[in-house]
Amino acid sequence: MKVELLNGANLAFIGDAYYELRIRLYLVNKGITNQNELHKKCVEYVSAKAHAKIVNKMINESFLTLEEADIYKRGRNHSYNLSRKNLNYNDYICSSGLEAVVGYLYLKEEKERLDEVISFAIKVVEEKDE
Repeated sequence: MKVELLNGANLAFIGDAYYELRIRLYLVNKGITNQNELHKKCVEYVSAKAHAKIVNKMINESFLTLEEADIYKRGRNHSYNLSRKNLNYNDYICSSGLEAVVGYLYLKEEKERLDEVISFAIKVVEEKDE
């Protein structure tokens, strides 16, 4: 498989699954065992709104490499058929861009950078809004 040739939606599809798995593992490792609490906390990290916040911080801090920024744009700019009315379209496309970066790094087996991206995301979600 040539990862570089996958479209943004394909990369986001993989990235979404991997990112959510890592967040679930992170929360279980924090000692949270109640299923309702796990689900509620997980949503705080994996929602489109959370992803948009993460992406904005990544952009403001120039966190992404040039290659990752290109992959982010590929995921963000893919033509999505969004039918959920309760979802902000801009948050959704930012989320897809972030998921594309995660999917790309996962498929390229860039584990160290992938850990950095996920750690950055967790830190942003856990920051108190100023």
